[in-house]
Amino acid sequence: MSTKATTNGPDPILLTLFANRFMSVAEAMGRSLQQTSISTNIKERLDFSCALFAPDGDLVANAPFIPIHLGSMSLWVSSFAKYSSVLAHFPCLNSAVKYQMKLHGSSLKEGDVLMTNSPHAGGSHLPDITIITPVFAPNSKEIIFFTASRGHHADIGGILPGSMPPTSVNIFEEGAEIESFKIVDGGVFDRKGLIEYMVDKPSQYPGSSGCRNIRDVESDLKAQIAANHKGIQLIHASWVYLSFFSDIQLNVYLVVGDYGLETVQEYMYHIRANAEMSVRNLLRDVAKRAGSNVLSAVDYLDDGSPVSATISLHVEINESEGSAILDFEGTGCEVRGNLNAPISVVHSAVIYCMRSMLDMDIPLNAGCLVPLDIRIPKKSLLSPSRTAAVCGGNVLTSQRIVDVVLKAFHACAASQGCTNNLTFGTGGKDKEGKAVAGWGYYETIAGGSGAGPGWHGTDGVHTHITNTRIGDVEILERRYPVMIHRFGLRSGSAGKGKWHGGEGVHREIEFLEPMQVSILSEASRSTLLLWKESLIGLFSQHYREEPDNHMAWKAGAQALWEEIHGLKGCAKRTAISMRKTRRERVTSTLEGKRLCSWVKETDY
Repeated sequence: MSTKATTNGPDPILLTLFANRFMSVAEAMGRSLQQTSISTNIKERLDFSCALFAPDGDLVANAPFIPIHLGSMSLWVSSFAKYSSVLAHFPCLNSAVKYQMKLHGSSLKEGDVLMTNSPHAGGSHLPDITIITPVFAPNSKEIIFFTASRGHHADIGGILPGSMPPTSVNIFEEGAEIESFKIVDGGVFDRKGLIEYMVDKPSQYPGSSGCRNIRDVESDLKAQIAANHKGIQLIHASWVYLSFFSDIQLNVYLVVGDYGLETVQEYMYHIRANAEMSVRNLLRDVAKRAGSNVLSAVDYLDDGSPVSATISLHVEINESEGSAILDFEGTGCEVRGNLNAPISVVHSAVIYCMRSMLDMDIPLNAGCLVPLDIRIPKKSLLSPSRTAAVCGGNVLTSQRIVDVVLKAFHACAASQGCTNNLTFGTGGKDKEGKAVAGWGYYETIAGGSGAGPGWHGTDGVHTHITNTRIGDVEILERRYPVMIHRFGLRSGSAGKGKWHGGEGVHREIEFLEPMQVSILSEASRSTLLLWKESLIGLFSQHYREEPDNHMAWKAGAQALWEEIHGLKGCAKRTAISMRKTRRERVTSTLEGKRLCSWVKETDY
C-alpha cells in the first residue's frame, strides 16, 4: 500500500495542526504512564514509549520517547527469502500492531487489550512489553486507530534478576516470551493468564525462574493499559474539538463538524506522506554533499564475540527518485551469545537515523521508511533464528548499527557504542529448584555523545537508541539496599578537537545486602568509525580476576563504573584523540578479607 493522499494535496496549516495533535495524544499517554506506574524503571528512568497507529497498523505519530521502542513497535517483517527487505511498498511491511491484527482479525471488540513482547512478533527484547488497544468509532465496530505503549519491566524472569543476563545463549534464559495474550478481554483483566505467562511458563526452563516481583510488573502493565485508555479518550475528544497550542499558549478550536472523521484520517495519511517526502529530499541532499551515490561503513562487535560479528552497510542512493538501498550484506552470522539483534531493532535504528538527520520538525512515523529498501542477510547477526538470545542485541548491537548508519551518511562522530546495562536483585530458584520471591533493578549508565561538524558532544547523557535516564541517587537509595558513594562527570574523558566529544560519568555503588549483580556491556571499538582525519588514542585493556561476569555478592560489596566516553571530536586537519576509560571493580568482603575482585579497564 502506498501512502494515501488526495489530489488537491494537504493544507499546510492543517498538516501542522494534525501532526501536533497526534503527537500531543502520545505525549499525554506518556505523562499518564509515568504518573500511574510504580517501578523506578518506568516512573523515574522513563524507559517507556507511547504511540498512535493507523487502522492498518502503521505508525502515525509518537512523542520523543525511546527510539528502539518506536521503530520495532511499528515494524515487523513477515517473510523473507535471501534478504529480509522493507520495500517501498507496504505489503511486505507489518508492525507489531499488524502482527496482532493478523492473529486476532475481526474478533477484537470494545474493551479488549493485547499484550506481547516476542521479538518474533515485532518486539525488541523480552523486558520491553507492548500493550495494544484498538480504538473504535463511537457506536461502531470499526477500528479507527490503535493506541500502544511499550515499557521496560525490570524483571520478567530468566536466569538472573533483571532479565538481562550477560551469558544467555537462547531466548528462554532471558525471561517470559509472549507472542500474543489478551490481557483484558471485554473489559475484564485476566490476572490468572498473566501469572501463567509471567511466572509459571518461564520457570519451566532449566535454571530459569518466573517473574521475581509480579506485583510491580502487574501494576506497571495496568499503568500501560490506563495510558492507552487516556489516548482513546483524547482521540474521541478530538472528534469534538482539535486543540493546537502555540508557543504563546493560544487555543484554536476546530469543530469536527467543519472537518469530520474522514478529514482526520485523511491527514493521518498526509502526515506519513510528508515524512516520506522529507526523507526523499534528505537522500538527494546526502548524495549531493557526498559527491557520490554510493556510501559505506563497517564496524565490529567485541566483548568475546567472534570476528564474524561484523556490521557492514552499503548504501546506494537513487538521486532522481530520492530512494536508497541499505544493504547489510557482509554482516556476520548469528552468534551464540546475546548480541543478536532482531530485524525490528535494525528498523528502529534506521528509522531513528533518518528522522534525526532531518532538519525539520515532523513526527517519526512509517512514512520515513517508504523510500528505503533495507536488506538484511538471512541467519545473520541482524536476522537471528527464532530462539536466539537477543537481550544484548537490543541495547548494544543497536547502538553500533546507529553509529554505522550515521558514519555512512557522514552525519556525526560515533557515540560510546553501548548502553552499559547494570542489573542487580534477588530471588529466582533455590538449590532445590523452588521459586523464591525477590526483585530486580535495571539501569543504563550514561556517557558522552559524539561531536559533529559544527557542534560539541554533550556530557553525561544517554544517546541514540536508549534516550532514558540513569537512576536518581536519592530514589535508588530509598527503594533499594544500595548506597551511591560517587556519581558525577569524569573530567578530561572527552575526545579533543575543534569540536570535542562529551564527558563520561563516574558511578560507584555499594550493595548493602546479598544480591546478584551483572553488567552487560561492550568496551572496545575499532578504528573504523573515526571521524575524517581524527587520530585514535589508547586501545582497550581489560582486567578481570573472576571467571564469571555475574556473581552472588555479600553485603559490603562495592562496584565502580567509570564511564569515560571520550567520543571523537570533529575537526578537519586537526589531530583529534578519542579516549574512553571504563574501570569496573567489584569487591566482596567478609571479616575484613577480600573475597573477590573484578577490574575492567578500557582506554581509547
